[in-house]
Amino acid sequence: MARTVLHLANTRGHANHGWLNSFHTFSFAGYNNPERVHFGALRVLNDDTVAGGMGFGKHPHDNMEIISIPLSGDLEHQDSMGNKTVIRQHDVQVMSAGTGVAHSEKNHNASQEVKFLQIWVFPKERGIKPAYGQETFAPQARHNQLLQVVSPAGEGTNPQINQDAWFHIGNLDKGFATDYAVKKAGNGVYAFVLEGDVTINGQALHRRDGFGIWETGKLEISADSNAELLLMEVPMEF
Repeated sequence: MARTVLHLANTRGHANHGWLNSFHTFSFAGYNNPERVHFGALRVLNDDTVAGGMGFGKHPHDNMEIISIPLSGDLEHQDSMGNKTVIRQHDVQVMSAGTGVAHSEKNHNASQEVKFLQIWVFPKERGIKPAYGQETFAPQARHNQLLQVVSPAGEGTNPQINQDAWFHIGNLDKGFATDYAVKKAGNGVYAFVLEGDVTINGQALHRRDGFGIWETGKLEISADSNAELLLMEVPMEF
């Protein structure tokens, strides 16, 4: 029988620094919950809103896979690999920190907020050469389907990370139903509802709820309203 864990939106950690309003699904910074440290290789899922003109100064990372998914607004990125870019809604950015990389992230606009997900995944291999990837996905490509937006290194053309992990995003109309087949034995799937209401394997979920499921080969998904859904398949042991 499948095993599950439910994280309701209103039980997440929260920190409001004025310029940054952040909700933490897993322990992060001042939020320390020993029952919510990670879901398999998924270590961080932060739901961030950054005020106009503000951002994170240059800071280092190593041996972590970092995925940024803008939800609205424009996020400016610079890193020690020489990348300087602005990512927007419908973009997905990945960075393999490997042996070490420094980067900064700031709101590109002074007059509007930027909202984005910052996601960290433990790597499959430590000490690799740092790497960067970014891609824009057409909105219609994820209408009533689960569009793959992150892949393992060496597979496919999506932004690739150093882990046997796959991310999918779907914009689902009310009444739409589909299945998700787990791609690798031993992996689990963490579902995060960006907007709307969905039911997964009988569990009703609402905006910003998180639901982890493992020891199963398939997820049965139905949209109870117009909904936006992120699925993150990751190894449960790594």
